[in-house]
Amino acid sequence: MKISACIITLNEERNLPRCLQSLVPIVDEILVVDSGSTDGTVAIAEKFGARVVRQDWLGYVGQKNFALDQATHPWVLSIDADEEVSSRLADAITRLHLDPATDTAGAPNGYTVSRIVFYRNKWVRHGDWYPDHLVRLFRRAKARFSGGRVHEKLELPGAHPILPGHLHHFTYDTPADRADRCARYAALWAQSAHEQGRSAHAWSPPPRRRGRLGCGLGQRPRGLAQISTAPEIEW
Repeated sequence: MKISACIITLNEERNLPRCLQSLVPIVDEILVVDSGSTDGTVAIAEKFGARVVRQDWLGYVGQKNFALDQATHPWVLSIDADEEVSSRLADAITRLHLDPATDTAGAPNGYTVSRIVFYRNKWVRHGDWYPDHLVRLFRRAKARFSGGRVHEKLELPGAHPILPGHLHHFTYDTPADRADRCARYAALWAQSAHEQGRSAHAWSPPPRRRGRLGCGLGQRPRGLAQISTAPEIEW
């Protein structure tokens, strides 16, 4: 299994080193698609040996699909700059990386990770926020992102077994940061709804959307892909 890690960035100099440091030992390529950073994001990426491709913002779906097209290896680990692969998840990915059976016919097209959020100096292990099951490691040729301006999802056939370990998500610094991001995502959701011919009021985003926006600890921020119901891999 040859893996390209794909990250889309814009002014992520604070988060990116932690993310890249967790990727270097476990992937064959790190691809950073940057949409115009004015801070040290690009220099940091290049310092870690990443291949940087500059692309004006195409929206979440377009930018992530562009990254898939730019990747050079058959497998993709899709990760955000504010995320980090835990040591146990890294071990699981390394096992797959070294197993020739993962590239045979009949093997899964993708694998699910369990994301855990770090908020207000603690890991959130309750409510609908945990575990956030997302398909993040997958065959590039079988996958495509779809959806609106905010709520993108990964289209990938087959079952996606759950890998042990966690994907750490350092989502918000402060309550003010969380409120600001919720407002920006809500605006994007309203714009997407308008483009699809739906009414968008201040109260419009339904519960599943509010969960995706991460605007309440009682609801889950969905992330990149559909929830998996496959059992966890045991080694």
